[in-house]
Amino acid sequence: MVNEKIDQAFGIMREQEVDLWLTFVHETGTSPDPVLDLLAGTHVVWPSAFILTSAGKCLAIVGSLDAHGVRDTAPRYEVIGYRDSVAEPLLKVLEEVQPRRIAINYSVNDIMADGLSHGLYLILTDYLQGTPWLERLISSEGLVAALRGRKSPSELSRIKSAIRETLDIYDQVTAHARAGMSEQEVAAFITERMEGRGLTPAWGADHCPSVFTGPDTAGAHAGPTARHIEPGHIMNTDFGVRYEGYVSDLQRTWYFLRPGESRAPAEVQKGFDTILGSIRAAAAALKPGVEGWMVDKAARQFILDAGYDEFPHALGHQVGRSAHDGAGLLCPVWDRYKNLPFLKVEAGQVYTLEPRLTVPGHGVVTIEEMVVVTENGCEFLSAPQQELWVV
Repeated sequence: MVNEKIDQAFGIMREQEVDLWLTFVHETGTSPDPVLDLLAGTHVVWPSAFILTSAGKCLAIVGSLDAHGVRDTAPRYEVIGYRDSVAEPLLKVLEEVQPRRIAINYSVNDIMADGLSHGLYLILTDYLQGTPWLERLISSEGLVAALRGRKSPSELSRIKSAIRETLDIYDQVTAHARAGMSEQEVAAFITERMEGRGLTPAWGADHCPSVFTGPDTAGAHAGPTARHIEPGHIMNTDFGVRYEGYVSDLQRTWYFLRPGESRAPAEVQKGFDTILGSIRAAAAALKPGVEGWMVDKAARQFILDAGYDEFPHALGHQVGRSAHDGAGLLCPVWDRYKNLPFLKVEAGQVYTLEPRLTVPGHGVVTIEEMVVVTENGCEFLSAPQQELWVV
């Protein structure tokens, strides 16, 4: 996988006219740079410089005690060991390569391209004082966005496997869940099935899975509680697994019948149908070259036109090695998203589509699907939830 991504990185560097990509790190077990797993798949203790050049070279300047381990775990790299300071061999490499543009991992827009800590940035710029290289530093956010976003066939295969595992567990939830169970009991059932397959959660175990039942719940980004499912409640879950380094992120919705009911009330069904329609509208708008805010608007406007309030978050994010994999978003033009709404969609990117709305007195209706962008549109990677699941 690392070799695939390195080869891809060389092509992206040439495409974006970047001569040298410098990933400057220290104590990566404690403070990792998100891009290092893609470009090297290794860890170091001493200050280290992992370098790719547009000419196709991979260089790793690492401490002498790290050198042997890096040679074993990152064989694509020519390893240059040092004892006193990383500065001297780093400056020597820069002198040899003579790069006109040097990308380093900082960004005000993309967290996945912001791996260089401020302290390491100060150390690096101190090393470069009095050299021409200091004025040639640029953000690597364009490189990172393309590298993480353009999924290789191997990456897509692993994501699809994570999705299959997640959907199979969801099918078991439908057969198991009953009114009277708590959110925590539903979450424990999901966790047991996940662990029984030797899988781990896609994000923090404190809220993966998340389970929300009825009105007045947290609704998102919170762990399951002791609240019990009651007849008339809508229940939704947010859950994904990690499979060979890649993850899924899917949400599903159920309705629990009240005595005498054989189907969900009209207002609940309308909410579900509206969410389903908004996802279809977004999928129709999602294609290469479209800016992310346009896709978000298609789903958001569908919900507003149906008479509901707009949802308070982005429609969708990229998924890969992380559930929130950085770079372009399908999101509104809000300050908190900086320039991300204006990034253009690219083929090979994997996005979630996850609108939501509230049905008063019942709870939150939401579906989260995963799609991959194709040359002409998008394809669903997850088998879409087409009907409200009734218990």
